[in-house]
Amino acid sequence: MNTPIKLFVGLGNPGDQYQTTRHNAGFWWVDLIAEQTNSHLSMDAKMFGHVAKFSVGHLNLDGWLLKPTTFMNASGKAVAALANYYKLKAEEILIIHDELDLPAGQSKLKFGGSHGGHNGLRDIHAALGTPNYWRLRVGIGHPGNKNEVVNFVLKAPSKAEQTVIDDSIHDSSKVFESLLKGDFEHAMLKLHTKK
Repeated sequence: MNTPIKLFVGLGNPGDQYQTTRHNAGFWWVDLIAEQTNSHLSMDAKMFGHVAKFSVGHLNLDGWLLKPTTFMNASGKAVAALANYYKLKAEEILIIHDELDLPAGQSKLKFGGSHGGHNGLRDIHAALGTPNYWRLRVGIGHPGNKNEVVNFVLKAPSKAEQTVIDDSIHDSSKVFESLLKGDFEHAMLKLHTKK
């Protein structure tokens, strides 16, 4: 499976009150890539989100960054709008999202599979009509009790947690070029091998 990624979608909730919450880890990742590629995310009403086109000159490759403004549970609306408009296939899409089943500080790359109860992924599954897209799972840890999950994802991490999440986002941003080239084996090796 060597289809390069053309669309990088960070999941989160719009609005200042959610900016620092764990659920917005995907937004943080896209913001970092926008900074690294000197891309400017701007609101595009037709795409239901903040969109930037980027290009990586030395690779002669370009693509899109997207932060849906639909709220997490309706993320699929923005993903499908952009994918349909630019005729992108599901396997050319990478969704970056917070992951309860990974400890804070870990990030994992995965293709396909279930949405694992993540409402953003659930909506994207429905909107694309397939689970066959890439995910970058940014670990945020688990509160230990499933009744606490909603409260947990909508709160800001502790200072110590934020540091390890930021570090893992920074580390995983280093595989951006491998993803652009469709070199998933290299990306996974780099991400999943403990230093």
